[in-house]
Amino acid sequence: MAAAAPAAGMFDCRDAYVRTVEELAANDSRIVAVVNDSVGSSKLGKFRERFPDRLINVGIAEQNMVGVGAGLANGGKIPFVSGAGCFLTARAMEQIKADCAYSQQNVKLCGISSGVAYGELGATHHSIEDVTWLRAIDKLTVIVPADPWETAEAIRAAAAHDGPVYIKISRMPVPALDRPEGAAFAIGRGEVLREGGDIAIVVNGTLVHHALAAAQALTAEGIAARVINMATVSPLDTDLIAAAAQTGAIVTAEEGLAQGGLGGAIAEYCAQHDPVRMRMLGFPGFLPTGSAAWLMERYGLSATGIAAAARELLGTRAA
Repeated sequence: MAAAAPAAGMFDCRDAYVRTVEELAANDSRIVAVVNDSVGSSKLGKFRERFPDRLINVGIAEQNMVGVGAGLANGGKIPFVSGAGCFLTARAMEQIKADCAYSQQNVKLCGISSGVAYGELGATHHSIEDVTWLRAIDKLTVIVPADPWETAEAIRAAAAHDGPVYIKISRMPVPALDRPEGAAFAIGRGEVLREGGDIAIVVNGTLVHHALAAAQALTAEGIAARVINMATVSPLDTDLIAAAAQTGAIVTAEEGLAQGGLGGAIAEYCAQHDPVRMRMLGFPGFLPTGSAAWLMERYGLSATGIAAAARELLGTRAA
């Protein structure tokens, strides 16, 4: 399924992904790519042209693809195993768990076109469970970047990290976020994009720019919302979550299942350490066929939906 070109000021994070992998490969012969007949959708065509002997296409065989990646890592390579998030995580779960995580192989799993980017192709192509599944696997780092800069930085951090990493890479157009000069990405650390003491909105991935828009709308109503981008879901930045809990109210939002995902991770921490009222926005489970925009709007994963959840939560707390 071909993606339309992003509108002006919007970016496809796959471009940042492949550009960064190519840069890394040019300076490190250990970098290789493994794909499941997904050179086009992973946008790795130029990588194949530049490094024809460093791209392995196993065909439509995701379990084999992850196993090959683990074998390459065992041989000293740094494989970027790239495929549609829905197939990479669901079909190869045992290999991700046993061959990568439990064996601590240095494999970088790249879930391409994740979330509901393939919306019109229906439930088989929705990748909404990946973070929930993978967060349950010990010794596996899980990252959900929000924009091109963070995608590139996450890829660099993953390459430098000794151990298995899953990066959820969206094809849905997103804007480049405004960050202070000198901003840095680190695995296991979130970032505060907007200060506020009335409520905290904790998000990642494609929902971050919507959360910032929601916070702006709430400001006009006298509500100061803190916006936290929690790109790393595992390990979680518990210091930032503890600080968020001090506002007395947390809304989480993600392009996936909140149960067990980012929302679940934060709820687990807060229930044990900093009890706080919460609303967890995400998809409920099985989703119908429809465009990504329609699905996101229908399930409240928009600036309007996030702002409404914040108002409702603050109203409940006041009552």
